[in-house]
Parts: sequence; C-alpha cells; structure tokens
Amino acid sequence: MGSIDVPSDVYDALNVPEDEREDVLRRELAVALYREGILSVGKARELSGLSRPDFHRLLGDREVDRHYTLEELEEDRAFTRR
Repeated sequence: MGSIDVPSDVYDALNVPEDEREDVLRRELAVALYREGILSVGKARELSGLSRPDFHRLLGDREVDRHYTLEELEEDRAFTRR
C-alpha cells in the first residue's frame, strides 16, 4: 500500500486528539477525492475506513453531491434488496 508523508509540523497542528489524527486525515482525503470525482464512492469509502452507511452519512453531513455511475446505482439497488 502506498503512503503519504505528512510533515510533522502539519500533523502536530491538527486540532484533533493525536490518536484520531490518522482517521481524520483518511476521512477528509476520502471526502475530498470523492467530491472532485477522483475516486468512486466505493473506493473513497474504503479509504475512509467507514462503513457504507457511515460514509454516506458523512457525505450527507458535508452536503456532498452523489455522482453515481450506472454500475454504482445497480450495486446500491442490490444492497438494499438484501
């Protein structure tokens, strides 16, 4: 797996408890990359480390428009039928 080096002064400046910093960075990166259309919702959710419902709730909280492909729509329909 790849990694991103965050300068220690930036990491230390994050206004969240130290044990939450990596999770916050992953979620923020996931939301931003999805918002910009760089990652699909599935891959962004995977990056975030959140469950499917929790990631969709986060997107809703951030008022991020969903951009579904036909394939993603079919996956969501299949998921709701289970």
